Amino acid sequence: MKKKIAVLLTGTTVLAMALAGCQASKGLETDNMTITQYKDVEVDEVEKAPEVSDKDVESYIESVRQSKAEVKEIKDRAVKEGDTANIDFVGKMDGKVFDGGSAKDYDLEIGSGAFIDGFEDSIVGHKVGESFDWNGQFPKDYGSAEMAGKDVVFTITVNSIIEENLPELNDKFIKTVSEKSKTVEEYKKEVAELLKKDAAASYDYSLETVAWEKVMENTKVEKYPEKELKEMKEKLIAQYKSAAEYYGMEYETMLEEQMGMTVEAFEEQIDTAVKEAVKERMVAEAIAKKEKVNLDDKSYDKEVEKIAKDYDYDSVESLKKAVTEEELKEEALKNLVKRWVADRCIQVKAQ
Repeated sequence: MKKKIAVLLTGTTVLAMALAGCQASKGLETDNMTITQYKDVEVDEVEKAPEVSDKDVESYIESVRQSKAEVKEIKDRAVKEGDTANIDFVGKMDGKVFDGGSAKDYDLEIGSGAFIDGFEDSIVGHKVGESFDWNGQFPKDYGSAEMAGKDVVFTITVNSIIEENLPELNDKFIKTVSEKSKTVEEYKKEVAELLKKDAAASYDYSLETVAWEKVMENTKVEKYPEKELKEMKEKLIAQYKSAAEYYGMEYETMLEEQMGMTVEAFEEQIDTAVKEAVKERMVAEAIAKKEKVNLDDKSYDKEVEKIAKDYDYDSVESLKKAVTEEELKEEALKNLVKRWVADRCIQVKAQ
């Protein structure tokens, strides 16, 4: 009996050692930190990229048309449906002005349904400079119990009228907005492909984000590079001080008025942000070294193009003027590692 127990205990020990070894192979340890697991991390399942519908394509093309609309200020006629009227309005209930019921220089597209029923219709037919009272009523199911079902009087003044003329959707228009397509049908296919790529990129980004967050949760830094932390913190604070100076404000005043924070609280946030940034760099470099994730010239150029696009720079050149090469290489390597981790993560369906 003792012999069997001894065998059983030995087997348990071997199993525990095997499991520990398996877990260790999914993590790594350096002199400064420990990552318990970065391979095969489990994450909540990310919703697959949706199918692109004809409606999606139509909406995109309509937004392109809107961006190319001819805008004209109208002075010789009254407001009509579809115009954008710039208005001042003051709302009163029981003869008293109420909170949130007044505005100046408000641009309202007539027919948008942004206001309670009848408000926008009341503006139709009025010319620039005209003021009038409109009597209305808040819906009984209005979000505010204090206003639901209540009578209201708005005094409205028309300041200006803007008319937008959308370009006709034809082959001629398509040639002005696309370098590839020559016809409307070709452009619809081009847009469908673009939306598919955007949806796939959004899916990839979401998966990379949750997988990376899990790796960061699995990481404990025992020792930070203090010099780097100090330099990063001082650089960030200097940027905010420069911003305050630009606006003719004291650093302390800007933080208090614009961010509602004391210098002490703000700089504590800076500490946290800087540590998180350095931690990410340390983790990315450690995994890259262990797994031989190499940032060669080709990979670097590709990542820099992606970074420029993601951060809305008009060109790679303008990005390189704004950011140091060292910072770009760090970001590019981190992106490669994030992708490596995401490609190997395990998605788990919610129960």
